[in-house]
Amino acid sequence: MKAAVFIKPGEVDVQDVEKPTIQKPTDAIIRIVRASVCGSDLWWFRGISHRDANSLVGHEAIGIVEEAGTDVTDIKPGDFVIAPFTHGCGHCAACLAGFDGDCLNQEAGGNGGYQGQYLQFTNANWALVKIPGQPSDYSDDVLNSLVTLADVMATGYHAAASAEVKTDDTVVVMGDGAVGLCGVIAAKLRGAKRIIAMSRHADRQQLAREFGATDIVSERGDEAVKKVMSLTQGSGADAVLECVGTEQSVDTAVKVGRPGAVVGRVGVPQKPEMNTNHLFWRNIGLRGGVASVTTDDKQLLLKKVLDGEIHPGRVFSQRFDLDHIQDAYDAMDQRKAIKSLIVVSQ
Repeated sequence: MKAAVFIKPGEVDVQDVEKPTIQKPTDAIIRIVRASVCGSDLWWFRGISHRDANSLVGHEAIGIVEEAGTDVTDIKPGDFVIAPFTHGCGHCAACLAGFDGDCLNQEAGGNGGYQGQYLQFTNANWALVKIPGQPSDYSDDVLNSLVTLADVMATGYHAAASAEVKTDDTVVVMGDGAVGLCGVIAAKLRGAKRIIAMSRHADRQQLAREFGATDIVSERGDEAVKKVMSLTQGSGADAVLECVGTEQSVDTAVKVGRPGAVVGRVGVPQKPEMNTNHLFWRNIGLRGGVASVTTDDKQLLLKKVLDGEIHPGRVFSQRFDLDHIQDAYDAMDQRKAIKSLIVVSQ
């Protein structure tokens, strides 16, 4: 089968690799229909984080179950599914509490193989999210939105839920990548009346407004803090969604919240330490982490997409086939694409 492979920083390739097989009774084999490139993939693509050479890549996809292990009873061959980047078992303490991203039964090793023709998916029985019908039943736009439920829409929602966004809140969203834009959708979904999107790029600013942002702040650092405080008459935001992970973004997120606000942090940390004194002196709460993808998809997000209430698939600004995987990564690395869609099969 064909699959995307990491060669070295700045280089990915499509190679013929062995098709995966069932290794454990909890596995499923999925024929990938659509996949995507994530902003977090750029970390190892740019050499910021380590990834082993010749490893399979990708962690967001939708597809058709081709084969299921003997312990997989809720999903069967032929089912159309979302393949989340999380692999929750559904019965450990973390999953039962709704935090499948921190499942206590996840297996060792990083995700990979989603950007390929077939995927071996572990903990398939509960972690896979069944979509009614087949891909042919849905429009191109809906299929794109379903892909986002494997990661970015669920991660954006996790930021809003972690920040405890509620009706009539004023919310600041840090980051104008796919996760940040989905965070705007999530904040509106949870009832925020004012959503301040931090963005410096015209195309992303426009999409943020279409998703529900009421204000745009292009400044960064201390100037961004001043602008938010001006917009909120010196009070600050009720909730802050931190969807970047850089030191500056986290620092700004902490400073733009009102006393008692909560920061929902889903940007993968780029620095191991942070100054928590700012939290203390303003009673700012800090929550967040790895998204609860399966939990939120099953409880809310899948229905919202199928009912046409949200359209997160609009974050895909360019599309590619598997043979042009390098172009898909380059487009995101060079900010020519907000998010790259990979059409693998029909």
